[in-house]
Amino acid sequence: MKAPEPLGGPRPTSRDVAAAAGVSQATVSLVLGGKWHGRVSERTAGLVRDTARRLGYRPNLAARNLRLGRTRTALLVVPALTNEFFARVYTGASAVAARHDFGVVLYPSPQGVGPARDPFASARAALDGVIASSMATDALHAFHDTDLPLVMLDSDPADQGSAAQVNLDIADGMRQVTDHLLALGHRRFVHLASAVPSWTFDVRARALAAALRDRPDTTVRTVPAPLDVSGAREAAAHALAAPGPRPTALVCDDDLIAAGACKAVRRLGLRVPEDVSVTGFDDLALATAVEPELTTVGLPAEQVGERGMEALLAVLDGRTPPPGDLPVTLRVRASTAPPPRA
Repeated sequence: MKAPEPLGGPRPTSRDVAAAAGVSQATVSLVLGGKWHGRVSERTAGLVRDTARRLGYRPNLAARNLRLGRTRTALLVVPALTNEFFARVYTGASAVAARHDFGVVLYPSPQGVGPARDPFASARAALDGVIASSMATDALHAFHDTDLPLVMLDSDPADQGSAAQVNLDIADGMRQVTDHLLALGHRRFVHLASAVPSWTFDVRARALAAALRDRPDTTVRTVPAPLDVSGAREAAAHALAAPGPRPTALVCDDDLIAAGACKAVRRLGLRVPEDVSVTGFDDLALATAVEPELTTVGLPAEQVGERGMEALLAVLDGRTPPPGDLPVTLRVRASTAPPPRA
């Protein structure tokens, strides 16, 4: 059955836009397809967009996708959307995707890490590409036998299995934390390291060790901690009650771990930061919801999603995504202070 024509007359076509703008249909196609840069002037591109908007032109996406052999759908593989960071990554990726008439399908792992069930009978037929967090790499088994382009987020640059990578300068974030605590006078550290195996957490551990390696007056002990408040509280309590001089700073791999560490400090009758300073990583909403507010490293999660989608679009168009890690920023708040006097 033929679809009814829209109210007010026939649906405008690209030919109508070309005639009204005084350009060729090829120019209209380039501009509205987002491929005009370097081929059409900024003025002409603006004229085409304005004309299309005035005429109410909407491209026939189904026909274009069939012609290009694309679904205009990307898959975002994340550990779990209960983690605020990955919800913000999705926000950034979907915003860029929408500007290019792409959709983003979420593929979270049910337990937060590890494999998830393949949501597609045929990934190749349903998707144009995959964007994945390094924390959810086990969930990629369903796509190993496809030729889908893969963009990895926050992953090992030495890994050759991806078409592009988008990384944060995680090592610099940990260096900023360490420099801040050293400047305050801290010398006894405990690293509450995430027990989740992931390249991004390995980087944090190496960066902390490197920052303290040339400081013979410092000590650091690594204690694995679950990536949740309750488990982190228990891990921090054991670290604080261990024999020997008490650590004056708890360096945490994540804000959830830091929140658990703060609870452990208080339950032992100590104070943050007067007795023990605590630092986090990620700058989640809870960083300013806890009291005292957390000193933590802010990660531009939405930019990670934006850059990931832009990288995938570049790969699909045969372009090279821009290199370079995204910078991170130390947010100094009330959970850190000089250590207590001996």
